[in-house]
Amino acid sequence: MKILIVEDEELAVKKLQKTLLGIDKMVEIVGVTDSIKSTVEFLKENPPPDLILMDIELADGQSFEVFNMVPVKGPVIFITSYDEYALKAFKVNSVDYLLKPVQKEELEAALNKYRQLNEPAKSSSDINNLIRELQSKLQPKEFRKRFLVKQAQKLVSIEVDDIAYFYSDGRLNFFKTRDNRKFVVDYTMDELSEMLDPEKYFRISRSFYVSVDSIDQIHDYFGNRLLLNLNPPLDKEALVSREKVMDFKKWMGK
Repeated sequence: MKILIVEDEELAVKKLQKTLLGIDKMVEIVGVTDSIKSTVEFLKENPPPDLILMDIELADGQSFEVFNMVPVKGPVIFITSYDEYALKAFKVNSVDYLLKPVQKEELEAALNKYRQLNEPAKSSSDINNLIRELQSKLQPKEFRKRFLVKQAQKLVSIEVDDIAYFYSDGRLNFFKTRDNRKFVVDYTMDELSEMLDPEKYFRISRSFYVSVDSIDQIHDYFGNRLLLNLNPPLDKEALVSREKVMDFKKWMGK
């Protein structure tokens, strides 16, 4: 198996080389590149390797740019420090990934996978589509910072950090601020799910989003649910639905 290593950290390169040869002495490392530019040059000037081990973050940008500049034939294993949750959807077919620090057992499993791979390599368009989707996943998501709402005959801007919780009451959705002001919000609960930072707000049911700081007390409730006492108080029960209880407890324990 002829392998190209794309990595800009010298120690990481040496470790990969040593690990690869420790797994299979017949592995041939045909090149090491440390940037987008040098990788593109290598792929233009040399026969395609059987496999590429490619770090995502290089000195001159993200290695995804390579795919926009030159056809990449054959399978690729991305090497990354990004969290597995963000990348698990991309562990498919001839595109794979390993988390840093790369473990020998995981690298050996990836090599075995490609030795047994019978399907043809992904087409250039498939790779490009996958890369674009992966890039979008890796970009930090921007969450809503403020809401513009009506107050009497004027519009006011309320910072999201000042909002204790969101809730539905009939056909309207509202939020309450930490100083106990109440406003109508012109978004559905599903739309709010795309706007609110999940680290700060949790949807306890179809009709409630609560912030960590708004939870005063938590009580067991019949039906394997939880009842929350909120601050500021609300004349409506804030119940954590049965199917949300486990995730809610994990969220509260972060």
